[in-house]
Amino acid sequence: MSAAAVAMDAAAALPWRRFLCRVCGIVYDEALGDPDGGLAPGTRFEAIPDDWACPVCGVGKAEFEPIGDAQPAVAAALASAPSVTGLPPSRQPGVVIVGAGRAGWQVVQALREAGWAGPLSLVTACPGDVYDKPQLSVAVARGLDPQALVREPAAVAAARWRVQLITDAVAVAIDPLARRLRTTRGTLRWQHLVLAHGAQPALPACLPPGRVWRVNDLPAYQKMRAALAGAPQRLAIVGAGLVGCELANDLALAGHAVSLLDQAARPLATQVAAEVSQRLLDAWQTQGLPICFEGGVAVAGVEPGPPAAAARWQLRLADGRVLAVDQVIAATGLRAPDRLARSAGLAFDAAAGGIVINPATAATSVAGIHALGDCVVEQGRASRFIAPITRQAAAIAAAITGRPLPLAAPADAESLLRIKTSAMPITVRLPAAA
Repeated sequence: MSAAAVAMDAAAALPWRRFLCRVCGIVYDEALGDPDGGLAPGTRFEAIPDDWACPVCGVGKAEFEPIGDAQPAVAAALASAPSVTGLPPSRQPGVVIVGAGRAGWQVVQALREAGWAGPLSLVTACPGDVYDKPQLSVAVARGLDPQALVREPAAVAAARWRVQLITDAVAVAIDPLARRLRTTRGTLRWQHLVLAHGAQPALPACLPPGRVWRVNDLPAYQKMRAALAGAPQRLAIVGAGLVGCELANDLALAGHAVSLLDQAARPLATQVAAEVSQRLLDAWQTQGLPICFEGGVAVAGVEPGPPAAAARWQLRLADGRVLAVDQVIAATGLRAPDRLARSAGLAFDAAAGGIVINPATAATSVAGIHALGDCVVEQGRASRFIAPITRQAAAIAAAITGRPLPLAAPADAESLLRIKTSAMPITVRLPAAA
């Protein structure tokens, strides 16, 4: 047996140590390692790379302190076995994708189909299951159980596409020079980085997050549907755009009484003409759906109902009125987060709300970083719809694999937006990009 092997066996026989993060209190156990952060079980503290980050709060190993009684003896023994304390071999960097929604999985598929055989990692703050987000606002009308909306579990999709899936991990910052992505579960090296982290609900101050539902992903929708199970409830939906109208239509079909509120005078005010809005209101009334639309109203706040009241919430309007409701749903639009983009120095269009990309390649302003989906802006306009994602994913796959870029859509091309209100489905022609 070689001297290195003897030293390794001797080190493995030493007691495992534990180290406490001074910032968040998590404990690093040498016996367990941090597999998601690239540290196999049995990785000694001395062998942790300097760029490793705490899987919870993101600080470096310097912020960890030893706990327990075995520290001096183990440290002395390891010092005599340098072959054991060297850094573990670096994993080969490949493509790292942030976000496991439709856009993230679409890039995975496009890359593999384009011939990318290298490492592929998918970082997501959610479970990462594959589902169709547009189904969330029409599940009742289509007879879909919330638990059945998952088309493919994340683990199955990851195995099928040969992806390292890192769930429950929040991307914290990007170092474009070192090509490293820092997450709450460790730091990843990348050759190509793709941002597909979507957008977040844009909540006004009058709608506190803990008092309203926001239907922007499957876990949130499943929780909302669970809260609505049983007897019909009184709902207030704030925002009568596409999502607000689809939800109002869908939840009214389940028997819930819906108050649909908007500052605009009519529903879908920015998407359709006034006569189309009126036809939708007439269709709801003709079909007996319990939807009461109020336009030209502003919400002032949401407060818990009095202890003896039957309603859970009191929705205060700017005109002084109070609506007693059981649940409040916010459909007040989306806003792309800018933290990751700012950390990498990416061009970010604050007015349109997204990362600026090249429409032909989906490349950002920083080499090696691409972006697509709800978090991007093309030619000064955010397009938070499904249609552009396939085109953007194909462009990214072609750029990364060196294949010819897909043909771009004509400059004057129009795309269709389908508003899935079953009482009166609506198709809108979106104008071409400027």
